[in-house]
Amino acid sequence: MLKLLNQIDSLVWGPPLLILLVGTGIYLTLRLRLLQISRLSRAFRLIFVSGEDHHGDVSSFAALCTALAATVGTGNIIGVATAIKVGGPGALFWMWLAAFFGMATKYAEGLLAIKYRSKDAHGAVAGGPMHYILLGMGEKWRPLAIFFAVAGVLVALLGIGTFTQVNSITEAMHNTIQLPSAMTAFILAILVALVIFSGIQSIARVSTKVVPFMAAIYILGTITILLLNFDRLGATLQLVFTSAFSQTAAVGGFAGASMRMAIQNGVARGVFSNESGLGSAPIAAAAAKTKEPVEQGLISMTGTFIDTLIICSLTGLTILVTGVWNSDLNGVRLTQAAFSTVFSSFGPVLLTIFLVLFAFTTILGWNYYGERCFEFLFGVKYIRLYRIIFVAMVLLGGFIELEAVWVIADIVNALMALPNLIALLVLSPVIIAETKKYFDKKG
Repeated sequence: MLKLLNQIDSLVWGPPLLILLVGTGIYLTLRLRLLQISRLSRAFRLIFVSGEDHHGDVSSFAALCTALAATVGTGNIIGVATAIKVGGPGALFWMWLAAFFGMATKYAEGLLAIKYRSKDAHGAVAGGPMHYILLGMGEKWRPLAIFFAVAGVLVALLGIGTFTQVNSITEAMHNTIQLPSAMTAFILAILVALVIFSGIQSIARVSTKVVPFMAAIYILGTITILLLNFDRLGATLQLVFTSAFSQTAAVGGFAGASMRMAIQNGVARGVFSNESGLGSAPIAAAAAKTKEPVEQGLISMTGTFIDTLIICSLTGLTILVTGVWNSDLNGVRLTQAAFSTVFSSFGPVLLTIFLVLFAFTTILGWNYYGERCFEFLFGVKYIRLYRIIFVAMVLLGGFIELEAVWVIADIVNALMALPNLIALLVLSPVIIAETKKYFDKKG
């Protein structure tokens, strides 16, 4: 079964999707005139601008935190470790490159989310790719919108939303305090149920409290490790760039990696982490209290910058600079080993705390994404059924093997990205026109 899943994974994450994913980002970057550089400072300022008098369910800051809650998680801690273990140090370079162009993609998604949002039967804001496909591209594109929504539910229930997060939490808890996986999964399922049955406001409240605080502490921890290994940082960066364009030789417990493996793992794990092009973040962005599509696009763009270019970079450099990447370890144990080099026996405990809180908020964020997709397919009256299924999947996630979990997640991610990327390209004239109109007015 695992062999079959790996074959499907190699097929869906082959050159066509990688070209479409990065190519969409490159195209939007050029058409938007390097907006992710020229407008980044404005984007960060906008995060804290109040929009309480505008239409929406939560503030722009809360919408960003909800989106970050869904992205800052196992992808930053374990996904980066897995990418380096399989693709070598060069995978980090391709992760950076994909994230840079992904910022333009994320901007476009946030813009369209506000421009084409609507309200559901309960009066809550509904938006995201299924809505901008339908409202922006027309009724004839409904099959594509349905395809995206089905893929979104699958990612929430089988991919990023449950299995990868729960599996990572249970493994970390077992490694650190020997808590049985079944017990961890059961406790987690109860906590998730308590939050998600209260809706987006409850998810946003938890996210705005947990995400900024834990991200700041995690960043501080990784920077401490890098500063104490500062003499190796130059050589490590050189290794990243040289390995990105050549074969990485086998060293220690590292089996070696080709350039193709570096590209595939760097881009795929980067997308898993920051979700640019996946179409998930615009579902949260649509709930923001704002009337300007461009402003929410800019705010959404900062999510990719924070997630990958800051947090993933720090994780990757920490693993490389400490030398643990060429050991026999993988997954959470690899990142724990990097933390142990500086924080000794407290390192794994510290990382477990980060991982549990990050992964928990990711579960909450993805419950909301899957719920919006489910609501698009079946209406609001079956939302409670979806939430029950979601909690059951959280419980089940503690009993699935690590490798199978990541392969399944990669496959369903690809299914979700495809219809969204098509929509971004078809609607690119709208994105460009809205951007020009806004900056002609605002300067």
